Amino acid sequence: MLLFSVVVAGSFSLGHIIANDITPAALTALRFMLAAVVMAIWTWRSCRISRRDLESSWRYLLLGSLMGTYFVLMFEGLTTAPAVSTSAVFTLTPAISAVFGYWLLSQRISKRIALALSIGGAGAVWVIFRADIDALMALEIGRGEAVFFFGCVAHAIYTPLVRKLNRNQSPVVFTLGTILGASVMLSIYGAQDLLATDYAALSPMVWVTLAYLAVFASALSFFLVQYSTLHLPSARVMAYTYLTPSWVILWEAALGNGFPIPAVLAGVLATILALTLLLRDETENNT
Repeated sequence: MLLFSVVVAGSFSLGHIIANDITPAALTALRFMLAAVVMAIWTWRSCRISRRDLESSWRYLLLGSLMGTYFVLMFEGLTTAPAVSTSAVFTLTPAISAVFGYWLLSQRISKRIALALSIGGAGAVWVIFRADIDALMALEIGRGEAVFFFGCVAHAIYTPLVRKLNRNQSPVVFTLGTILGASVMLSIYGAQDLLATDYAALSPMVWVTLAYLAVFASALSFFLVQYSTLHLPSARVMAYTYLTPSWVILWEAALGNGFPIPAVLAGVLATILALTLLLRDETENNT
């Protein structure tokens, strides 16, 4: 999940650069098509698909639809919202995931985890409102952040559903099924945008970002979440998303976009504190 947070952070920064060069539906459909090819090769080289893996294929369509929704709304949000504040919205996912984890899997959380989620959520809100108290009091949320929030809800539902719907399939096979499900649903949803896109006119940066999204932010990150979800409670799996704004800040600096104002960094530090509390709770539970 630590590696997951680094990989996902790159998708925010790179996605923000090309967000207005290609429609979210076309970009997301293309990334999943490429990711399906990568994952199919990975699956072919590492394990076999049994007849049992193909049963109840609706599971893959459902999970793929949720992740497709998340990514479409993510890039829709990035057309107007900065990468750092959008990634801060993503850090609300653990708290939402904990709620769905309780409803779907009866996973309860300790007082320390509840405190950690609260601190992390407060830090995320501080970054989302760009450390502007007046904007916070007036609830002036940017359109991009608001759009992406609903995508995060889809992601939060996805995490516990992986554990609920997995029938002892390997993470590799289950990831392939989910990506294929997303490819099917997004090909239907984004058909018009896919046909209308002028591929010859796309900048090299779009293709670089698309390759990164397909290999790292789709195939690899899906596998990392699938594997982690089978070994950790939903809230703890998504707890590592609290590191995403910190990684995004580093990505933005590396891409020459500078650092946010110090007041915003206070919110980022709160998300790191939340992660520390969550990991401490996990360590104590394992001893």
